[in-house]
Amino acid sequence: MQTTQLRWTPQTQWRGGEGAGQADLVLAFGDSDYFQSPECHRDLKVRFPQALIVGCSSSGNIQGGDISDGDVVATAVRFERSRVRLSQASGTGSSKCGLRALARQLTDALQAPDLRHVVIFSDGLDINGSELAEGLGGCGVPVSGGLAGDGTRFARTWVMADAPARTGTLAAVGFYGGLAATTGCFAGWQEFGAERRVTRAEGNVVYTIDNQPALGLYKKFLADQAKDLPGSGLRFPLSIRPTRQARPVIRTLLGVDESAQTLTFAGDVPQDSLCRLMKTNLDDLIESAGLAAAAARHAPGSGGLCLVVSCVGRRLVLGQLTEEEIDQVRSTLGPETVVTGFYSYGELAPLGSDTHCQLHNQTMTLTILRE
Repeated sequence: MQTTQLRWTPQTQWRGGEGAGQADLVLAFGDSDYFQSPECHRDLKVRFPQALIVGCSSSGNIQGGDISDGDVVATAVRFERSRVRLSQASGTGSSKCGLRALARQLTDALQAPDLRHVVIFSDGLDINGSELAEGLGGCGVPVSGGLAGDGTRFARTWVMADAPARTGTLAAVGFYGGLAATTGCFAGWQEFGAERRVTRAEGNVVYTIDNQPALGLYKKFLADQAKDLPGSGLRFPLSIRPTRQARPVIRTLLGVDESAQTLTFAGDVPQDSLCRLMKTNLDDLIESAGLAAAAARHAPGSGGLCLVVSCVGRRLVLGQLTEEEIDQVRSTLGPETVVTGFYSYGELAPLGSDTHCQLHNQTMTLTILRE
Protein backbone atom coordinates (compact mmCIF):
# COMPACT_ATOMS: atom_id res chain seq x y z
CA MET A 1 0.00 0.00 0.00
CA GLN A 2 1.31 3.42 -1.00
CA THR A 3 -0.25 6.65 0.26
CA THR A 4 0.18 10.35 -0.34
CA GLN A 5 -1.68 13.28 1.18
CA LEU A 6 -2.68 16.69 -0.17
CA ARG A 7 -4.65 19.70 1.01
CA TRP A 8 -6.71 22.46 -0.63
CA THR A 9 -7.07 25.92 0.88
CA PRO A 10 -8.51 29.09 -0.69
CA GLN A 11 -5.06 30.67 -0.52
CA THR A 12 -2.87 27.89 -1.94
CA GLN A 13 -5.34 25.69 -3.87
CA TRP A 14 -4.09 22.06 -3.97
CA ARG A 15 -0.68 21.34 -2.46
CA GLY A 16 1.00 17.91 -2.16
CA GLY A 17 0.03 14.58 -3.63
CA GLU A 18 2.87 14.34 -6.12
CA GLY A 19 3.73 11.00 -7.67
CA ALA A 20 0.44 9.23 -6.95
CA GLY A 21 -1.34 9.43 -10.28
CA GLN A 22 -1.94 5.65 -10.25
CA ALA A 23 -3.96 5.74 -7.03
CA ASP A 24 -6.90 3.34 -6.66
CA LEU A 25 -8.76 5.29 -3.98
CA VAL A 26 -8.90 8.90 -2.78
CA LEU A 27 -10.53 9.72 0.55
CA ALA A 28 -11.54 13.40 0.70
CA PHE A 29 -13.02 15.39 3.59
CA GLY A 30 -13.99 19.04 3.52
CA ASP A 31 -15.53 21.91 5.41
CA SER A 32 -15.81 24.44 2.61
CA ASP A 33 -18.02 25.57 -0.26
CA TYR A 34 -15.33 24.24 -2.60
CA PHE A 35 -15.90 20.65 -1.38
CA GLN A 36 -19.58 20.99 -2.30
CA SER A 37 -18.80 22.30 -5.79
CA PRO A 38 -18.33 20.19 -8.95
CA GLU A 39 -14.83 21.64 -9.26
CA CYS A 40 -13.55 19.75 -6.23
CA HIS A 41 -14.35 16.32 -7.66
CA ARG A 42 -13.19 17.39 -11.12
CA ASP A 43 -9.83 18.65 -9.84
CA LEU A 44 -9.20 15.44 -7.88
CA LYS A 45 -10.18 13.32 -10.88
CA VAL A 46 -7.67 15.16 -13.06
CA ARG A 47 -4.94 14.34 -10.54
CA PHE A 48 -6.07 10.75 -9.94
CA PRO A 49 -7.89 9.60 -13.08
CA GLN A 50 -8.04 5.89 -12.15
CA ALA A 51 -9.14 6.34 -8.55
CA LEU A 52 -12.49 6.10 -6.83
CA ILE A 53 -12.93 9.47 -5.13
CA VAL A 54 -15.04 9.17 -2.00
CA GLY A 55 -15.59 11.25 1.14
CA CYS A 56 -17.88 13.66 2.93
CA SER A 57 -18.32 17.08 4.46
CA SER A 58 -17.06 17.45 8.00
CA SER A 59 -17.06 19.27 11.29
CA GLY A 60 -13.27 19.37 11.11
CA ASN A 61 -10.75 17.67 8.83
CA ILE A 62 -8.00 15.36 10.10
CA GLN A 63 -4.71 14.86 8.27
CA GLY A 64 -1.70 13.54 10.11
CA GLY A 65 -1.69 15.37 13.44
CA ASP A 66 -3.54 18.43 12.15
CA ILE A 67 -7.21 19.37 12.54
CA SER A 68 -8.42 22.05 10.16
CA ASP A 69 -11.53 23.94 9.02
CA GLY A 70 -12.38 25.82 5.84
CA ASP A 71 -10.30 23.50 3.64
CA VAL A 72 -10.28 20.05 2.02
CA VAL A 73 -7.89 17.21 2.84
CA ALA A 74 -7.35 14.16 0.65
CA THR A 75 -5.41 10.91 0.95
CA ALA A 76 -4.62 8.95 -2.21
CA VAL A 77 -4.00 5.20 -1.84
CA ARG A 78 -2.49 2.74 -4.29
CA PHE A 79 -2.97 -0.92 -3.41
CA GLU A 80 -0.53 -3.68 -4.27
CA ARG A 81 -2.57 -6.80 -3.40
CA SER A 82 -6.08 -5.40 -2.99
CA ARG A 83 -8.87 -3.74 -4.93
CA VAL A 84 -11.81 -1.48 -4.16
CA ARG A 85 -15.38 -1.10 -5.47
CA LEU A 86 -18.03 1.54 -4.87
CA SER A 87 -21.75 1.20 -4.29
CA GLN A 88 -23.80 4.36 -3.85
CA ALA A 89 -27.42 5.48 -3.55
CA SER A 90 -29.70 8.31 -2.48
CA GLY A 91 -31.40 7.71 0.85
CA THR A 92 -33.41 10.93 1.09
CA GLY A 93 -37.03 10.29 1.94
CA SER A 94 -36.54 6.59 2.68
CA SER A 95 -38.81 5.11 5.33
CA LYS A 96 -37.34 3.05 8.16
CA CYS A 97 -37.85 -0.22 6.33
CA GLY A 98 -36.87 1.42 3.07
CA LEU A 99 -33.56 2.64 4.48
CA ARG A 100 -32.72 -0.77 5.94
CA ALA A 101 -33.43 -2.36 2.57
CA LEU A 102 -31.37 0.30 0.81
CA ALA A 103 -28.44 -0.37 3.13
CA ARG A 104 -28.67 -4.09 2.36
CA GLN A 105 -28.75 -3.33 -1.36
CA LEU A 106 -25.58 -1.26 -1.01
CA THR A 107 -23.67 -4.08 0.64
CA ASP A 108 -25.24 -6.80 -1.53
CA ALA A 109 -23.84 -5.00 -4.56
CA LEU A 110 -20.36 -5.34 -3.07
CA GLN A 111 -20.53 -9.04 -2.20
CA ALA A 112 -17.70 -11.27 -3.42
CA PRO A 113 -15.77 -14.18 -1.88
CA ASP A 114 -12.75 -11.96 -1.16
CA LEU A 115 -14.66 -9.01 0.35
CA ARG A 116 -12.84 -8.07 3.56
CA HIS A 117 -14.39 -4.83 4.83
CA VAL A 118 -16.88 -2.08 3.95
CA VAL A 119 -16.50 1.64 4.77
CA ILE A 120 -19.65 3.81 4.67
CA PHE A 121 -19.99 7.56 4.29
CA SER A 122 -23.54 8.82 4.83
CA ASP A 123 -25.42 12.09 4.80
CA GLY A 124 -25.48 13.19 8.43
CA LEU A 125 -28.87 14.91 8.63
CA ASP A 126 -31.33 13.50 6.09
CA ILE A 127 -30.63 9.82 6.80
CA ASN A 128 -31.45 7.96 10.02
CA GLY A 129 -28.15 6.50 11.16
CA SER A 130 -29.77 3.88 13.40
CA GLU A 131 -31.80 2.43 10.54
CA LEU A 132 -28.75 2.57 8.30
CA ALA A 133 -26.68 0.59 10.81
CA GLU A 134 -29.49 -1.93 11.22
CA GLY A 135 -29.54 -2.55 7.48
CA LEU A 136 -25.77 -2.94 7.34
CA GLY A 137 -25.75 -5.62 10.03
CA GLY A 138 -26.14 -8.57 7.68
CA CYS A 139 -23.26 -7.71 5.40
CA GLY A 140 -21.16 -10.69 6.46
CA VAL A 141 -18.00 -8.60 6.99
CA PRO A 142 -17.31 -5.75 9.42
CA VAL A 143 -18.65 -2.32 8.40
CA SER A 144 -17.38 1.03 9.67
CA GLY A 145 -17.45 4.69 8.69
CA GLY A 146 -19.47 7.73 9.68
CA LEU A 147 -22.11 10.36 9.08
CA ALA A 148 -21.06 13.56 7.35
CA GLY A 149 -20.79 16.77 9.37
CA ASP A 150 -21.51 20.45 8.78
CA GLY A 151 -19.43 22.16 11.45
CA THR A 152 -21.84 23.14 14.23
CA ARG A 153 -24.33 24.58 11.73
CA PHE A 154 -26.49 21.42 11.32
CA ALA A 155 -27.86 22.72 8.00
CA ARG A 156 -26.75 20.44 5.13
CA THR A 157 -24.23 17.63 4.74
CA TRP A 158 -22.60 16.28 1.60
CA VAL A 159 -21.17 12.98 0.38
CA MET A 160 -18.81 12.49 -2.58
CA ALA A 161 -19.38 9.10 -4.26
CA ASP A 162 -17.00 9.21 -7.25
CA ALA A 163 -19.03 12.20 -8.44
CA PRO A 164 -19.53 15.80 -7.29
CA ALA A 165 -20.68 15.94 -3.67
CA ARG A 166 -24.44 15.67 -3.09
CA THR A 167 -26.81 15.78 -0.15
CA GLY A 168 -28.89 12.77 0.89
CA THR A 169 -26.25 10.36 -0.41
CA LEU A 170 -24.79 7.06 0.80
CA ALA A 171 -21.42 5.76 -0.39
CA ALA A 172 -20.13 2.26 0.43
CA VAL A 173 -16.56 1.26 -0.42
CA GLY A 174 -15.75 -2.44 -0.49
CA PHE A 175 -12.17 -3.61 0.13
CA TYR A 176 -11.08 -6.95 -1.38
CA GLY A 177 -8.16 -9.34 -1.58
CA GLY A 178 -4.97 -9.07 0.41
CA LEU A 179 -6.18 -6.50 2.90
CA ALA A 180 -6.73 -6.68 6.67
CA ALA A 181 -9.06 -4.25 8.42
CA THR A 182 -9.44 -3.70 12.17
CA THR A 183 -11.58 -1.25 14.13
CA GLY A 184 -11.58 0.37 17.55
CA CYS A 185 -14.37 2.40 19.19
CA PHE A 186 -14.28 4.07 22.62
CA ALA A 187 -16.17 6.97 24.19
CA GLY A 188 -14.83 8.15 27.55
CA TRP A 189 -18.17 9.51 28.83
CA GLN A 190 -19.79 8.74 32.22
CA GLU A 191 -23.44 8.57 33.22
CA PHE A 192 -24.72 10.80 36.02
CA GLY A 193 -28.02 11.65 37.68
CA ALA A 194 -31.16 9.58 37.98
CA GLU A 195 -32.11 6.95 35.43
CA ARG A 196 -35.33 7.90 33.66
CA ARG A 197 -37.68 6.29 31.17
CA VAL A 198 -38.44 7.52 27.67
CA THR A 199 -42.24 7.55 27.80
CA ARG A 200 -42.93 8.80 24.27
CA ALA A 201 -40.61 8.71 21.26
CA GLU A 202 -40.82 8.20 17.52
CA GLY A 203 -37.60 7.26 15.76
CA ASN A 204 -34.97 9.80 16.82
CA VAL A 205 -37.47 12.33 18.23
CA VAL A 206 -38.19 12.22 21.97
CA TYR A 207 -41.45 13.79 23.15
CA THR A 208 -41.60 12.92 26.85
CA ILE A 209 -39.28 11.53 29.52
CA ASP A 210 -40.96 10.30 32.71
CA ASN A 211 -44.15 11.72 31.17
CA GLN A 212 -42.69 15.22 31.22
CA PRO A 213 -41.98 17.31 28.08
CA ALA A 214 -38.51 16.20 27.02
CA LEU A 215 -37.11 19.63 26.18
CA GLY A 216 -38.29 21.20 29.42
CA LEU A 217 -36.73 18.43 31.49
CA TYR A 218 -33.50 18.57 29.52
CA LYS A 219 -33.28 22.36 30.02
CA LYS A 220 -33.55 21.90 33.79
CA PHE A 221 -30.45 19.71 33.70
CA LEU A 222 -28.48 22.13 31.52
CA ALA A 223 -29.40 25.18 33.63
CA ASP A 224 -27.53 28.24 32.28
CA GLN A 225 -26.22 26.30 29.27
CA ALA A 226 -29.78 25.73 28.03
CA LYS A 227 -29.75 29.13 26.33
CA ASP A 228 -27.12 27.80 23.89
CA LEU A 229 -29.17 24.82 22.68
CA PRO A 230 -28.88 22.84 20.48
CA GLY A 231 -25.11 23.41 20.37
CA SER A 232 -24.63 23.04 24.14
CA GLY A 233 -26.45 19.70 23.98
CA LEU A 234 -23.39 18.19 22.34
CA ARG A 235 -21.73 18.41 25.76
CA PHE A 236 -24.52 16.42 27.47
CA PRO A 237 -25.54 13.34 25.46
CA LEU A 238 -27.89 10.62 26.64
CA SER A 239 -27.03 7.05 27.53
CA ILE A 240 -29.76 4.79 26.10
CA ARG A 241 -30.48 1.13 26.81
CA PRO A 242 -33.65 -0.90 26.19
CA THR A 243 -33.31 -2.79 29.50
CA ARG A 244 -31.14 -2.52 32.61
CA GLN A 245 -29.18 -5.58 31.46
CA ALA A 246 -28.44 -4.22 27.96
CA ARG A 247 -25.24 -2.50 26.94
CA PRO A 248 -25.95 1.25 26.57
CA VAL A 249 -25.29 3.36 23.49
CA ILE A 250 -24.74 7.11 23.38
CA ARG A 251 -27.07 9.48 21.58
CA THR A 252 -26.09 13.07 20.78
CA LEU A 253 -28.59 15.91 20.55
CA LEU A 254 -29.02 17.35 17.05
CA GLY A 255 -31.98 19.71 17.42
CA VAL A 256 -34.80 21.01 19.59
CA ASP A 257 -38.38 22.07 18.84
CA GLU A 258 -39.56 24.76 21.24
CA SER A 259 -43.20 24.58 20.18
CA ALA A 260 -43.44 20.78 20.44
CA GLN A 261 -40.97 20.60 23.37
CA THR A 262 -39.11 17.74 21.68
CA LEU A 263 -35.51 16.63 21.40
CA THR A 264 -34.07 15.22 18.16
CA PHE A 265 -31.05 12.93 18.45
CA ALA A 266 -28.46 11.58 16.00
CA GLY A 267 -29.98 8.12 16.13
CA ASP A 268 -33.11 6.35 17.30
CA VAL A 269 -34.20 6.48 20.95
CA PRO A 270 -36.68 3.62 21.46
CA GLN A 271 -39.82 4.31 23.46
CA ASP A 272 -39.73 2.73 26.95
CA SER A 273 -35.93 2.66 26.92
CA LEU A 274 -33.96 3.84 29.94
CA CYS A 275 -31.86 6.99 29.73
CA ARG A 276 -29.36 8.95 31.78
CA LEU A 277 -27.44 12.12 31.12
CA MET A 278 -23.72 11.85 30.44
CA LYS A 279 -20.72 14.08 31.01
CA THR A 280 -16.98 13.78 30.63
CA ASN A 281 -13.66 15.41 31.36
CA LEU A 282 -10.75 16.18 29.08
CA ASP A 283 -8.44 13.45 30.38
CA ASP A 284 -11.04 10.72 29.88
CA LEU A 285 -11.75 11.79 26.29
CA ILE A 286 -8.07 11.85 25.39
CA GLU A 287 -7.43 8.49 27.08
CA SER A 288 -10.35 6.89 25.22
CA ALA A 289 -8.74 7.87 21.90
CA GLY A 290 -5.69 5.86 22.88
CA LEU A 291 -7.87 2.91 23.87
CA ALA A 292 -9.55 2.98 20.45
CA ALA A 293 -6.14 2.96 18.78
CA ALA A 294 -4.92 0.08 20.94
CA ALA A 295 -8.01 -1.95 20.04
CA ALA A 296 -7.62 -1.28 16.33
CA ARG A 297 -3.93 -2.15 16.11
CA HIS A 298 -4.41 -5.82 17.10
CA ALA A 299 -3.71 -7.00 13.55
CA PRO A 300 -0.12 -8.11 13.01
CA GLY A 301 2.27 -5.78 11.25
CA SER A 302 2.56 -2.02 11.32
CA GLY A 303 1.84 0.96 9.11
CA GLY A 304 -1.16 1.15 6.84
CA LEU A 305 -3.91 3.76 6.73
CA CYS A 306 -5.98 4.81 9.74
CA LEU A 307 -9.39 6.37 9.08
CA VAL A 308 -10.42 8.49 12.08
CA VAL A 309 -14.10 9.31 12.63
CA SER A 310 -14.57 11.31 15.83
CA CYS A 311 -17.71 13.06 17.04
CA VAL A 312 -18.15 16.83 16.76
CA GLY A 313 -19.28 16.78 20.40
CA ARG A 314 -15.85 15.59 21.48
CA ARG A 315 -14.27 18.46 19.60
CA LEU A 316 -16.51 21.01 21.30
CA VAL A 317 -15.67 19.65 24.74
CA LEU A 318 -11.92 19.38 24.09
CA GLY A 319 -11.65 22.80 22.46
CA GLN A 320 -8.01 23.78 22.01
CA LEU A 321 -6.94 20.36 23.31
CA THR A 322 -8.66 18.49 20.47
CA GLU A 323 -5.39 17.72 18.71
CA GLU A 324 -4.29 15.82 21.80
CA GLU A 325 -6.77 13.03 21.05
CA ILE A 326 -5.31 12.75 17.55
CA ASP A 327 -1.78 12.81 19.03
CA GLN A 328 -2.85 9.96 21.33
CA VAL A 329 -3.96 7.93 18.32
CA ARG A 330 -0.76 8.62 16.40
CA SER A 331 1.54 7.84 19.32
CA THR A 332 -0.28 4.54 19.93
CA LEU A 333 -0.18 3.47 16.27
CA GLY A 334 3.33 4.70 15.50
CA PRO A 335 4.77 6.98 12.81
CA GLU A 336 4.41 4.44 9.97
CA THR A 337 0.60 4.66 10.06
CA VAL A 338 -0.93 7.36 7.83
CA VAL A 339 -3.83 9.16 9.52
CA THR A 340 -6.81 10.84 7.87
CA GLY A 341 -10.45 11.42 8.76
CA PHE A 342 -13.09 13.84 9.94
CA TYR A 343 -15.28 15.03 12.81
CA SER A 344 -18.77 13.63 12.32
CA TYR A 345 -22.45 13.64 13.27
CA GLY A 346 -22.30 9.91 14.04
CA GLU A 347 -19.86 7.01 13.93
CA LEU A 348 -20.44 3.56 12.46
CA ALA A 349 -18.50 0.53 13.69
CA PRO A 350 -18.76 -2.80 15.50
CA LEU A 351 -18.37 -2.57 19.26
CA GLY A 352 -16.01 -4.91 21.08
CA SER A 353 -16.16 -8.51 19.88
CA ASP A 354 -19.55 -7.99 18.20
CA THR A 355 -19.15 -7.76 14.41
CA HIS A 356 -22.59 -6.17 13.94
CA CYS A 357 -22.35 -2.54 12.77
CA GLN A 358 -23.80 -0.01 15.22
CA LEU A 359 -24.40 3.73 15.22
CA HIS A 360 -22.39 5.55 17.90
CA ASN A 361 -22.26 9.13 19.09
CA GLN A 362 -19.50 10.87 21.05
CA THR A 363 -16.94 8.15 20.25
CA MET A 364 -13.49 8.00 18.75
CA THR A 365 -13.85 5.35 16.05
CA LEU A 366 -10.87 4.07 14.04
CA THR A 367 -10.55 1.81 11.01
CA ILE A 368 -7.06 0.59 10.13
CA LEU A 369 -6.47 -0.78 6.63
CA ARG A 370 -3.28 -2.75 5.94
CA GLU A 371 -2.02 -5.00 3.15
